[in-house]
Amino acid sequence: MCKAILAGTTVKLSAPVGLERPIIKYKKSYYRAIICLARFECGVIYGMNNLTHMPSDPPKIKVLRSSGTLNPRPEKVRHPRFAAAEFFDPHDLVQLKYETLRAVATEGQPIAQAAVDFGLSRPTIYEAQASFHAHGMEGLLPKKRGPKNPHKLTPQVRQHLQECLASEPKLKAVELVRLVRQRFGIAVHPRTVEKALQKAKRGRQTSPPQNP
Repeated sequence: MCKAILAGTTVKLSAPVGLERPIIKYKKSYYRAIICLARFECGVIYGMNNLTHMPSDPPKIKVLRSSGTLNPRPEKVRHPRFAAAEFFDPHDLVQLKYETLRAVATEGQPIAQAAVDFGLSRPTIYEAQASFHAHGMEGLLPKKRGPKNPHKLTPQVRQHLQECLASEPKLKAVELVRLVRQRFGIAVHPRTVEKALQKAKRGRQTSPPQNP
C-alpha cells in the first residue's frame, strides 16, 4: 500500500494481486508510474478545467476594441465622475476625451490637472482639442490609416507660421496651432508644428552664406 497526498487529498495506491512482493526496483518503478498518473489526473481536475472557464469580455468591451476606441489604461482614470456613475465608462476613449475637453473648456481645469484626473497624456489632450474644434465629435474617433499630419503643413501654412513667429517670437506651439486653425481651418498637432519649426531652423543654420 502506498499513499500520495495530491491537492489536499490522500490517494491510496495498492499493488495488484501477484505483485505484493516484486523485485524492489520494479516495485519502485510501478509506484512511481502510478503516482505520476495520479498527479496528472489531479492536475487535469484541479488545474486545466479552471483555465477553460475564463470569463469573456463584455459585449461593449469587444465593440470598443474592434473599433479602436478602447482605452488601454482605464485604471488611470481618477475623476470621480467616472467612479460614481455607470453612465461614464473609463473604457470608452471617445467619451473620456470629450469629458476631458469639457472640463478644460467649461470648468477651466488646467491641462496638466486634466491629464491626471482623466488618465490621458497632455499631447493626447492637445490633439483632441485641435481635432474637436476642426471636426466636432468625429474628430475624437480613431483616425484612418493614411498620410500623417505633416502633409497638412503646406508651404502656405509654413509661411504663415514663420510670419507669426516673426511678429511674436515667444508664441508657443499650442498658440500656433490655434492660429493655423483660425486661418486655414485645419487641425495640426502641436508636436508637428514644433518639428516643422525645428527642421526649418536647422535648414537655415546649415545653408551656406550667400555671396554679396
